[in-house]
Amino acid sequence: MNSDILIKYNKPGPRYTSYPPATFFNEKFTSDDFRKSLIASNEEQKDNISLYVHIPFCPRLCYFCGCNTSHFQSKEFVERYIDAVIKEINSVSAYIDKKRKVTQIHWGGGTPNSIPLNLVEKVMNAFKSEFILAEKVEIAMECNPAYLDFEHIDKLANMSFNRLSLGIQDFDINVLNIINRSSSKHPVGELVKYMKDSGFDGVNIDLIYGLPGQTEKSFINTIERTIDISPDRIVTFSYAHVPWFKSAQKILEKSGLPSAEEKLSLFFIALNTLTQKGYIQIGMDHYAKPGDDLSVALNNKMLHRNFQGYCTKKTTGQVYGFGATSISQLNGAYTQNIKNITKYVETIEKSEFAVERGYNLSDIDKIRRDVIDEIMCNGYLNMPAMASEHSVSLGELKNIVDYSPEKLQSFIDDDLLTLNNDILQLKPLGFLVVRNIAMAFDPLLKDTNAHYSKTV
Repeated sequence: MNSDILIKYNKPGPRYTSYPPATFFNEKFTSDDFRKSLIASNEEQKDNISLYVHIPFCPRLCYFCGCNTSHFQSKEFVERYIDAVIKEINSVSAYIDKKRKVTQIHWGGGTPNSIPLNLVEKVMNAFKSEFILAEKVEIAMECNPAYLDFEHIDKLANMSFNRLSLGIQDFDINVLNIINRSSSKHPVGELVKYMKDSGFDGVNIDLIYGLPGQTEKSFINTIERTIDISPDRIVTFSYAHVPWFKSAQKILEKSGLPSAEEKLSLFFIALNTLTQKGYIQIGMDHYAKPGDDLSVALNNKMLHRNFQGYCTKKTTGQVYGFGATSISQLNGAYTQNIKNITKYVETIEKSEFAVERGYNLSDIDKIRRDVIDEIMCNGYLNMPAMASEHSVSLGELKNIVDYSPEKLQSFIDDDLLTLNNDILQLKPLGFLVVRNIAMAFDPLLKDTNAHYSKTV
């Protein structure tokens, strides 16, 4: 693919992990609004439940990170935080229909595996006490391998964890030093083999391209080492430079960020090498083995996406988030908890919830969300079928998303998608600019001055 085409589309835009994006959340959304949305969630897309736990602590802060996290605090405060999370679980579960089943639990951060695992077990026991877990529930944790021992893997397996994501970011020690990240405590290949031998259903490796110090030679080595380890899924995140949001990222500017052309070169190294070795491209930045659930779901146009990443429509459900800054993604509303960790704990200790902001979705929002999700996840949009699904006419659907064929013409001219009989189908290379294509169906972009990272 001509890199000039990607440079042409490389402009700021939403990541569309939700629709509307989090930039539309507002502080008028109250705890009472959240309570009402919890009750309503029992009647809307009620089959499955997804649970998310945010652990905001890190022993060492990486300069590239855009997550809500802080230095590891005292043992006493971490225990107090976990107690607050459990109290929040009890409060939220009181409004959930007990017949509904949990199909997905995800631990993110921060560094979830850096806290004592007996505290992880306390939270897992609370989940098992308050919810019914499906027979094939996916329980996953994002892990920093710098703090992961083999005995930790055993303990997580005993708690029913069956998928781990290893945040490698890069295998080059020079790059890791620049971004202030420790390397893996044990050889990554040995960790992954041990996980698979221990019965884990899936192992992910997360990488980042666009970091200072990365060269074509070093990144080829990182990709090839990752392939040799043979994880089920590989994610190559584009480094999002947002210093207006995370001031620590300014430190990386001193080491020199790669140019747009250099960053694209790293992207193509990952794309070409991974797909040549048999991995299936999922969206723009995920790759999975052909038999993986994500690859099967993509083939069947049953792929889904939330704040935790790609998942399948079969296994995911409305997301109920716990912990500081966590986001609940319900069918009718989004709710984000207080970001400040101490304030979150103090608020939960005094009340049911710790709502900081949120958003109530209208019926129009839900239609736009489904349209953009179909494009972002499955690279496909059957507009007549989507209109029928939402009981609106085709003309009404087009008005709701401010549809205009002219907005798609440049993508057609660049051979990135086809449009026939109001059915849009991305070509493989169209996924590389899928955020841009989705933006053509988003009228709300005209109503915000929000800052976004670039799309490529």
